[in-house]
Amino acid sequence: MSVEERRIVTRRLHERPEDSWTIDGALASGAYRVWREVLRTGDPAAVQEQVRLSGLRGRGGAGFPTAQKWSFLPEGRYPRYLVVNGDEGEPSTFKDRMLVERDPHQLVEGIAIASYAIGCNLAFVYLRGEFALGYERLTQAIADARSHGFLGRDVLGSGFDLDVVVHRGAGAYICGEETALIESLEGERGMPRIRPPFPAVEGLYAKPTVVNNVETLSTLPHIVEMGGEEYAKLGVNRSTGTRIFSVSGHVKRPGNYEVELGVTFRDLVFGLAGGIRDDRAVKFFIPGGASSQWLTGSDEHLDAPLDMDFVQQTYGVMLGSGAVMVFDDTTDPLLVAWRLAKFFAHESCGKCTPCREGTGWIEKVLYRMAHGMGRPEDLDLLFDVGDNISPGVVNAPFTQTTICPLGPSVVSSIASLHRYFRDEVQARVGVSA
Repeated sequence: MSVEERRIVTRRLHERPEDSWTIDGALASGAYRVWREVLRTGDPAAVQEQVRLSGLRGRGGAGFPTAQKWSFLPEGRYPRYLVVNGDEGEPSTFKDRMLVERDPHQLVEGIAIASYAIGCNLAFVYLRGEFALGYERLTQAIADARSHGFLGRDVLGSGFDLDVVVHRGAGAYICGEETALIESLEGERGMPRIRPPFPAVEGLYAKPTVVNNVETLSTLPHIVEMGGEEYAKLGVNRSTGTRIFSVSGHVKRPGNYEVELGVTFRDLVFGLAGGIRDDRAVKFFIPGGASSQWLTGSDEHLDAPLDMDFVQQTYGVMLGSGAVMVFDDTTDPLLVAWRLAKFFAHESCGKCTPCREGTGWIEKVLYRMAHGMGRPEDLDLLFDVGDNISPGVVNAPFTQTTICPLGPSVVSSIASLHRYFRDEVQARVGVSA
């Protein structure tokens, strides 16, 4: 496989692995140059226009257009806040952690540019509590940026004020959902809010709020420097630019790989990640984090492009958080489905009855099936419980009966078992195919 990484967001941490997180290392490789130019130009609308032209879509999972999210802020309402989602609790996703630990100044510069563009003077970084090293390096980066005049009052003599606060999470996966994150940031229990109102209208402290992912904001300095139209030439269709994919599982070289969108899963798995351990075959892979439905090791699926819209419309899966979990032909799909269900059942906040009750029952039934105690009626039972959480998930399009997508996420595995491994599961529970 001849595919290579296209390093834009990850360039500095590869070029200066010895000091990429320090202020000296960052400045030596061009950090805050774009921020200076943005302040010199003094045109927030121009920054927003470049982001719009770039086609940048959120890198946290939903893939919503960043400029469009910014545009929802009501005119003339202040103060307004920028909240950085650095909670990254999705299983096998570890790209944001890398960016925070190894290039925090890139993130700080992205926060500054976004804040200036939307008219925010106080930004918050909600960081996963387990990221101890990331917390130390990010807080040091903010302090160093402030001491160099890149943050604080009258930044670089521009008349613009900006400060950044880092808030550590307390270990709840649900706080990766933006409204639950805001609740937690306000000191409340992390539970998703009913929308509307949306955060852009009434978010943190009931003020207009934009919530963006770490990788999304880390991309901004490069978009402004390259120009939005130039950045949009990278990628494919509406999936522009590059993305970092966290490849894990039964591959020879697990890790984070930044690639131009549009390359195939085969390029990622067999090219950059080195193929499957012991040269075995791919049985299935999860293309977009634990919340996504699965794809198989077929040529059709492996040769599918990393295009957010294509995989959604063609296969009903998502690129999501960028976590690609690969499983070889020795893997028991029932065990994988059970382990994912156990995670989601444990992390359910309990606010919505279908999720609170349904995820627990799905986990119990899958455990029974995966450990040799399955009953012939268990398949129908799983579909029945899943249909109460996410009606129609097996035959998309589907809806959800919960406020947030956590409940439907556990149903994704059931839909995948039904679609690709029904005969195997039936044989396990004593049902003839």
